[in-house]
Amino acid sequence: DKIKILVDTFDARKTKSFGRPSTNPKDLAKAILVAELLSLPERQAQGWVNLPASKVGINSFLDDRTIGRSYNRLEVLEILKQVFEKTKTSNGKLMGDGTGLETTRKQNYETEKKKTEDYLVSIIDSREIVQAFDMNNKECPAMHYLVQEVKGTSLCLDAGFVDRELTRKITELGIKPFIFPKKNLDLNGSIYWKNMFLELFQNTQEWLKEYHQRSHTESFHSSFKRKNKPLMKFNSFSKLVQLTARIIIHNLRKQNYYSMLKN
Repeated sequence: DKIKILVDTFDARKTKSFGRPSTNPKDLAKAILVAELLSLPERQAQGWVNLPASKVGINSFLDDRTIGRSYNRLEVLEILKQVFEKTKTSNGKLMGDGTGLETTRKQNYETEKKKTEDYLVSIIDSREIVQAFDMNNKECPAMHYLVQEVKGTSLCLDAGFVDRELTRKITELGIKPFIFPKKNLDLNGSIYWKNMFLELFQNTQEWLKEYHQRSHTESFHSSFKRKNKPLMKFNSFSKLVQLTARIIIHNLRKQNYYSMLKN
């Protein structure tokens, strides 16, 4: 029901259609979400998607080729992006990091990171609900524009994101940065840069207590890769569609978990 409600709120008329006239893109977006929810390839997804079709509001009969081609549709990605925006409630305590997305379960990211082509750079809150993400092997440059898509009170990043300009951007957005320093770092830079590290020196324990909330990002990346199969699409666009659908499912599960705790 949640998938149906979120997808049906999208106004497809605002998105230009490309290529041959085909199935309603809302039906395709729902099919992808169901397939990723059940972790099924297209051939197996054909039967399972059509089985609960009325429940999720799919009005078309979808075969495996149609489901497979839907991963390459721009309209589908636009719908999924809007659905993602509706799932990213935040408690304000943010943290970010990047991780490699393996192509096989035998691949070890730590020892084979130089061979990894697909990277997930993400910002989550302390409940591990994703607030912004991108597929980019340049983690720090990606963080520069991801921070503009989030709202919060604080953002914790490891030493890989030590960057004076990034620190300025975060602070000017009204977010307090907690970026762990590298060895032999100096205080030359803007007032935002100086204030962040002077606070670390003057109030070390409180600063580190807040910073180490960043472990939630490690937990999210670990559990996200364990629960999902490796990305099996061939081109970067279809991989992004698949990743977006999986993150939507992740956020919906987290929201459902926290809503049950309140009840």
